Amino acid sequence: MTRVVVADDQELVRTGLQLVLEARGCDVVGVAGDGREAVAVVRETQPDVVLMDIRMPVMDGIAATRAITDDDLATRVLVLTTYDLDHYVYDALAAGASGFLLKATPPDRLVEGIRTVCAGETLLAPSLTTRLIEEYLRHPPARDGADTMAELTDRERQVLRLMARGLSNDDIAAELVVAQATVKTHVNRVLAKLGAVTRVQAVVLAYESGLVRPGSG
Repeated sequence: MTRVVVADDQELVRTGLQLVLEARGCDVVGVAGDGREAVAVVRETQPDVVLMDIRMPVMDGIAATRAITDDDLATRVLVLTTYDLDHYVYDALAAGASGFLLKATPPDRLVEGIRTVCAGETLLAPSLTTRLIEEYLRHPPARDGADTMAELTDRERQVLRLMARGLSNDDIAAELVVAQATVKTHVNRVLAKLGAVTRVQAVVLAYESGLVRPGSG
């Protein structure tokens, strides 16, 4: 049974999510009304996934996400947001979140998303996440570290470009005509070399470094 923490500043939302998740086989092991409380609850309960709202008092969901990922816990962060073009979502992904869903997502899809990130995959749907990253990075701030991608091999850069298109490991394997295990090895090496916690962070770095450009697909 997937163990979940729900973090949202609205009690009605927290209660509703808890009822929805428990009715579909998830174990809600804790709830939080602000980011600081979310971090404390996650540290205490060590859930598989935390559903993280972005705009919360005391500590927002971005700072809470960063604190959780910096703790190097096995917990995956799945961000819930009201707007699919909210620039705060980009910051949460860069902080280590495993993906995001809209609060209007149907219950069954929400549970599917939780299980997806719990399994180590990332919610990087081209229809939402890729568009968000492209819009936010269309005029990115100047950054140091133009050699971010220097340690990657040509094959690893190719895999990263496919990751940026939202392809799963299976899809990448089919595209490159290699075994799924080979793709998993490449992905793990990309994450390790870039110091990225999640696939999404790696994709963000790919955009920021110029390896992938908005609209390139």
